[in-house]
Amino acid sequence: MLSARPWKPDAVMRLLLSVFVCYVAGSLLLCAMHYAGAGPKAGRGVYLLTTAALFCFGVTLGGLRKPWKPEDIERGGSTPSLLFYVGLLGCFYTGILLGAFALKLAGTFGSAAPTTAQLVVTSLSFHGAALVFIWFFLREHQADWLDAFGLTNNWPHAVLFGLMLASAFLPVGWGLQWLSAQVMTHLPLLPFKPEEQLSVQTLKAAGSWGQRLALGIVTIALAPAAEELLFRGILFPWIKQAGFPGLALWGTSLVFALMHFNAASFVPLFVLAVALALLYERTDNLLAPIAAHALFNGLNFSVLFWVNQQTL
Repeated sequence: MLSARPWKPDAVMRLLLSVFVCYVAGSLLLCAMHYAGAGPKAGRGVYLLTTAALFCFGVTLGGLRKPWKPEDIERGGSTPSLLFYVGLLGCFYTGILLGAFALKLAGTFGSAAPTTAQLVVTSLSFHGAALVFIWFFLREHQADWLDAFGLTNNWPHAVLFGLMLASAFLPVGWGLQWLSAQVMTHLPLLPFKPEEQLSVQTLKAAGSWGQRLALGIVTIALAPAAEELLFRGILFPWIKQAGFPGLALWGTSLVFALMHFNAASFVPLFVLAVALALLYERTDNLLAPIAAHALFNGLNFSVLFWVNQQTL
């Protein structure tokens, strides 16, 4: 049975918004990197707009560190408090607007897979940011990592259960992905066509061991830890303890699958997310889903690397 987690609603919302702002900022930075490497040299407008947008996002992140006081708004609180919230929202949307202008000025660069450096930047803007803001999140709750996520609860068994789940699910995941690809291929009315994830395309294009090592660290270590902490460690118990166990299980699994932006992988990732949540529920130790997620990614990474080596 999963232990109660005393997560404050406003702290959870500020955590999610902070990670989202970092992801948007990372996407904008990725565009600037792509523009610098492949785009036309149309002047400094793209870089000026990008810098201004990133500054706005930085101010927004600073404002999100301040605990919210919903009663200030609900009861018609003080003018300084209302101005703070309005200013924070305005700063965020100003960054969005400046970023949109930068993207428009930079133009489009097609659908080429990102380089290793660009993929690392994207991962750091989401996974890295999640780890940093979860650290602040725990400090606000005066909790440490071990107690907050049950990392000391019979951890050898938790890790073993996680490794067993990943090993058992791997062929199931491959089968579901193959089936999804077949359905999308043979049903022309569907708007989606089976495509490889951008991270897979990037790995295939990686030409050095340094690039492969960086991709391996992101895939096997950074992404599983950050995603499990955020989805299973914080969102799942928070929504469940709010009185919505069904939404906690199915909703977080749906968002987890959608955030990978790949139609062919949606079904296997959704099923995996459900299994990981149930595993956390069973073991009350987040090491279990982290180990399962890391091994699942690691096995896929190893198979893809081996196949890629055979074709060279």
